[in-house]
Amino acid sequence: MADLIALRDALSGFDLDENPNSVQRKSRDFYWYSPVLMEQLKDVCADLVVTPKDEAELIEILKICYAHDVPVTTRGAGTGNYGQAMPLEGGVVLHMKHMTAIKSIADGVLVAEAGAIIKNLEIAAREAGTELRLFPSTTAMATLGGFIAGGSSGIGAIRWGGLRTPGNILRVRLVTMEAEPRIIELTGDDVFKAAHAYGVNGVITEIEIPVDPAVDWCDVLIGAPDFTTATKISFAIGEAETITKRMVSTFEAEIPAAYFNRYTEFTVPGEAVVAVIVARADLEKLETLIDETGGSMRFRADRDIGDRRLPAVYEYCWNHTTLRALKVDPSLSYLQMMLPHDDLYSAIARVKADFGDELILHFEMTIFAGKVTAMCMPVLRYTSAERLEQLIVTLEHDYGVIVFNPHRVTLEEGGMKKTDPSQLQFKRETDPKGLLNPGKMIAWTDPDWRPEPGRAYLFNR
Repeated sequence: MADLIALRDALSGFDLDENPNSVQRKSRDFYWYSPVLMEQLKDVCADLVVTPKDEAELIEILKICYAHDVPVTTRGAGTGNYGQAMPLEGGVVLHMKHMTAIKSIADGVLVAEAGAIIKNLEIAAREAGTELRLFPSTTAMATLGGFIAGGSSGIGAIRWGGLRTPGNILRVRLVTMEAEPRIIELTGDDVFKAAHAYGVNGVITEIEIPVDPAVDWCDVLIGAPDFTTATKISFAIGEAETITKRMVSTFEAEIPAAYFNRYTEFTVPGEAVVAVIVARADLEKLETLIDETGGSMRFRADRDIGDRRLPAVYEYCWNHTTLRALKVDPSLSYLQMMLPHDDLYSAIARVKADFGDELILHFEMTIFAGKVTAMCMPVLRYTSAERLEQLIVTLEHDYGVIVFNPHRVTLEEGGMKKTDPSQLQFKRETDPKGLLNPGKMIAWTDPDWRPEPGRAYLFNR
């Protein structure tokens, strides 16, 4: 058992937070998106929070925690939705808020520390005539390290694919959790040993990502008579090689009507909506495509914004759609899934016929395996954990839907559905005691784990 008194003494020279209220706050992320996780994780709390000012301090902190057998969970801004940055076994939360330096932007590459806020990276990149490829809808708060360690996709995915697309992460520098912590730099396919690993096998300190020539973008909202038409418009835009776009998002009519509070004057009751970030130079081409596919231009930022102070359209898309819905009705939640691509429109019809408004459909168009693909992030009318599990099992087994379950706290249950051998082996090399973010990687304790429908690994074993 860890000696916390001795640990506090050993860490006394660092930026240490022991205030119960702030320690509890810093032990949380956006886990409350899920009513299931909100109940399961409500009592999770670290013993203290330590904030290194640089990599040298971080190494010393890890060395001390290793010597005292204390778990360490790294966090950035805490904008993740699955409890990724919540310390299931207490111990130390390692806060990265001081490590925010932008090291360089040159030759199509940006290098920054893990705690850098993504919005600040985009501002700096644009000052250099470039822009980020990918960013989350929480870009105003989210850190680069948190996005790489916990995210998978975001705005830009329709152009560049997700974070796992080769070339979207160039280098990851991390520190190991050992008696004598080592610095390791991962490049090429090796970056995926640490990317989307929730920090279980190293503390990321520095990241290198590509930047590309900046584009003059324009926010657009398109109305469509129904969701099927909106989806067809979205695919047409996504597949149009002559139209440069940064985001294409599609919503059933109920979503803009109820949750697009600042944009309702630009939407028509009963219309589905397509939200697009498009190159200003390609607006005329987009207008032509909209006319040809049965849509109606409802909002163009360059023409309609006037004196209004409107949020960027992306703040209504991706998981900000769920956030907007939760602000109106806290009982709502969401799912993340992929409908059968080759039978998409009949799958949409069947889901709506069988589940009605229990699932209100929302697609984010992305490049997946080289093709424009609809990632489905529906708003869920949540009633109970039992009904949620039944719904997921039905979707997976009867509809051929792939569900990336956002109501699970482990790496395997949420997305991969299986052990990642390279991440597991890397953890064995970098964290021999299993002290980094314990509880998040099933394979560490059960490498032969297989998913069981309706059963959560940690909470229903």
